Amino acid sequence: MKKALYLIGSPNQTTQMHGIAQLLQDDYEPYFSQLYYDGWMRRFYKWLIRNELLKTTIVQGHIKEKADKYLAQNQLRNDFENRVFGHDYDLIVCCSDIIVPWNLLKKTKSVFVQEGMTDPLNLWARLVKKFTNFPILTISTALNGMNNICDVYCVASPGYAEHFAKIGVDKDKLIVTGIPNFDNIEKLRNNSFPHRGYVLVATTDMRETFRPDNRKKFIKQATRIAAGRPMFFKFHPNENMARATAEVEKWAPPGTRIFTSGNTEEMIANCVELITQY
Repeated sequence: MKKALYLIGSPNQTTQMHGIAQLLQDDYEPYFSQLYYDGWMRRFYKWLIRNELLKTTIVQGHIKEKADKYLAQNQLRNDFENRVFGHDYDLIVCCSDIIVPWNLLKKTKSVFVQEGMTDPLNLWARLVKKFTNFPILTISTALNGMNNICDVYCVASPGYAEHFAKIGVDKDKLIVTGIPNFDNIEKLRNNSFPHRGYVLVATTDMRETFRPDNRKKFIKQATRIAAGRPMFFKFHPNENMARATAEVEKWAPPGTRIFTSGNTEEMIANCVELITQY
């Protein structure tokens, strides 16, 4: 049977890759690996890992630990960095093209599947795109697609197809498929989250990825929008939970609920209004 390697990362990326693998398992035997870099700067990449300079990203630290735990719990084969089983794969499925194993993608058919909204194309991202060939320098998803390394790019919408084309993906590679983890609306409606009728505030990990975040201002804005309605905060899984919790307790109204884990999509399905940072 043919073999496929699914590159995973955050909890959302990991569950989405698992779902795709289940759909393709009759044709491709599935293997998984946390996102990693393999290419001419491999030594520098390993130096960053050894010195724990990427602990707040999806390639290292608690995000990787969550992904490894998920693979173990679901008895999925973990071919980390293609150095456990070392197969010659027939297909690579990517959730990002910013950090990639160039050696595999250059010789293997590959598909990129968008897993969520991309970060804003801010001034720094524009400068990185104009003056370098290294989208990873944004420390964000703003330039996903700039490497244009995959054979097919499955994206969320016609608008995102235009976006990825501007970033650098060849137009003939782009296919609008939607986002598998988010598009089954009826499944999300029938969920086990027990609460209804609240305003959900979903935060980001901008500070953890070295970008400015005026959290006090955001909490105050969310409070104004909620206008006295029950307010729930759901933190990004990559956030410093202790810091984020302390900030909500300090600046949000009494009785505000805080969630450091849980199914965000189910929380969104049950809320009356969703507030995000961008």
